[in-house]
Amino acid sequence: MIGTGGGMLVDFGGTGHVPVVLLHGLMGRARTWWRVAQWLKPYGRVYGLDARGHGRAVRTGPWTTERFAEDVADAVRSIGDTPAVLIGHSMGGLHAWATAAKYPELVRAVVSEDFAPDQRGRTVETWRGYFESWPVPFGSLAHVREFFGEVGDYFVECVEEREDGYHLIADMDSLYEIAAEWGRRDFWSIVDAVRCPLLVLEGERTAMPAGQQAGIALRVPGARHLVVPDSGHIVHDEAPETYRGAVEAFLSEVLGR
Repeated sequence: MIGTGGGMLVDFGGTGHVPVVLLHGLMGRARTWWRVAQWLKPYGRVYGLDARGHGRAVRTGPWTTERFAEDVADAVRSIGDTPAVLIGHSMGGLHAWATAAKYPELVRAVVSEDFAPDQRGRTVETWRGYFESWPVPFGSLAHVREFFGEVGDYFVECVEEREDGYHLIADMDSLYEIAAEWGRRDFWSIVDAVRCPLLVLEGERTAMPAGQQAGIALRVPGARHLVVPDSGHIVHDEAPETYRGAVEAFLSEVLGR
């Protein structure tokens, strides 16, 4: 792993000179992208970034979208002098937009997965009860898979073993602070500043506010939006073949393959 300011890079390997940087969602980490990283390798050198507060990255704030974008920019600069393709899930999609908006010279294209720019009024208290209902510590990785069902493999990558069992790697108090920002402000001004190629992938069963992800594609020149059937929030795990087909078609066009 490679430290880069507030984040921590995982090098998945790959060929070509174009860096592809994978940005995880809230409570995730870089290694949740392992399966996706394998088929991305022909498109460039593939990296995953542990965002601050997650995985093996630093545990200090500030927990603002702008700070996370600076961390992504630092990571891209540490890789080399070639603009990167940013592929983000949920929170990672927001961080990809913010990086592309503020540092356009560092970003060649963005894939955003199931995140909406205006969630004002939603509070972390809605989620707190659900998170606190989890049977933590989990007794085994099999217990994690069983509890989370369809997305169990994803959450297996988000936990670590401690003396009494398996716990989420990320600190919940920090996660609540990160998510609280999303309920206080909207990010349309960030979306409006994105000028690179953009693919927006929305889960058919998304819990995001209706219509907003389609609206992103209408506001960013040349952007496209796809609703992925039979998927919820973690599209790349729940509908992996459709997700892969859409991303590969997009990258082939963007990279001229």
